[in-house]
Amino acid sequence: MKKQSILFMIINMNVGGTERALLNMINEIPKDKYEITVLMLEKFGGFLSFIPDWVKVDYIDGYDQFKPLIKKPLHLIAFDYLRKLKFHYFFIYLILFIVSKMTKEKSLFYRYILRNYPKPSEEYDIAIAYAGPMDFISFFIAHKVKAKKKIQWIHFDVTKIGFNTRFAKKVYEYFYQVNVVSEEAKNCLVKLTPSLKNKIFVFPNLISKEMIIRQANISEGFKDNYNGIRILTVGRLSFEKGQDIAIKAAAKLIKDGMNVRWYCIGDGIAIQEYERLIKKLNMKEHFLLLGSDSNPYPFMKQCDLYVQPSRHEGYCMTVAEAKIFNKMIICTNFTGAKEHMDDGKIGKIVPVNDPERLYKGIKEIIESNKLLFLDKDNLIKSPKTTN
Repeated sequence: MKKQSILFMIINMNVGGTERALLNMINEIPKDKYEITVLMLEKFGGFLSFIPDWVKVDYIDGYDQFKPLIKKPLHLIAFDYLRKLKFHYFFIYLILFIVSKMTKEKSLFYRYILRNYPKPSEEYDIAIAYAGPMDFISFFIAHKVKAKKKIQWIHFDVTKIGFNTRFAKKVYEYFYQVNVVSEEAKNCLVKLTPSLKNKIFVFPNLISKEMIIRQANISEGFKDNYNGIRILTVGRLSFEKGQDIAIKAAAKLIKDGMNVRWYCIGDGIAIQEYERLIKKLNMKEHFLLLGSDSNPYPFMKQCDLYVQPSRHEGYCMTVAEAKIFNKMIICTNFTGAKEHMDDGKIGKIVPVNDPERLYKGIKEIIESNKLLFLDKDNLIKSPKTTN
């Protein structure tokens, strides 16, 4: 029997939740029944080597030329051409800017920059705009890929990001269905795009339990000799992931004499800001930025408490993964949190963006579960420090 072909399109294979979710999904797809292609905009990322060798990997030719145009406002591109006396391109981009302002979406712009990009000759059974929402990828799948069915994937709460509803209503019409990773995230999308309601479905990110447990056993994990309570957070260092909230909550725990050390796995644009905050609050020995790690699972296995302080999420892979190791979990009330935590029955949900409530939630869990920490020499508290 002929194998079905599936194309997944993403930005790159950076160490992140979307990329990890893709790897989990691929690992659950039977290779004897499906041919998988991963199409990327950029050829890099810490998860690149994790793609199975039976999966075909391809890249968009010329994306390095498209990327500056996508990132830069159209009117600035137009005036760049004017300064270079390239009047033809100046007028083209000026018109594209005016049209995008009038329509409040940029599909005409994408059509223009991709005008000479040839459609692949291959036709897929299913083509998926997986890194969603990302307008360029959605447009590319809709107009430059041949497939019997096209699917748009949404990994985030669209009310918390720069989501263009006009673009979505126009381009998502080309998709057979739109998959959203949680019920709450689906409700948010339906509210913004009610005309698409009948093609929006919940498809939670898959978790490959066997793969995660296997990876948890192949690396060392924590390398320090700390004997107190280890708290772990995994995620890119960025405003939406809320590590600044965690740092402030950790400072309150230490000031209160709690015997804890907080470890943070991930890298990102906010690293310098967080390093300054750690220094300001005298937390260098208590809040450790471990950097990016493509295999955080040994740390999840060994930590005492997993905390996700995000300002917003769509599903949050790391909470789902921490649950595999039967960890006590605290997370903020982001989209999908109640689904993960069974309305708080298997952990504690605290308000978003509130270091005080996060601190109190952690302290409550530690003090109400003292017997679980007897292997820490029963040190629920350490000598108080002064700031």
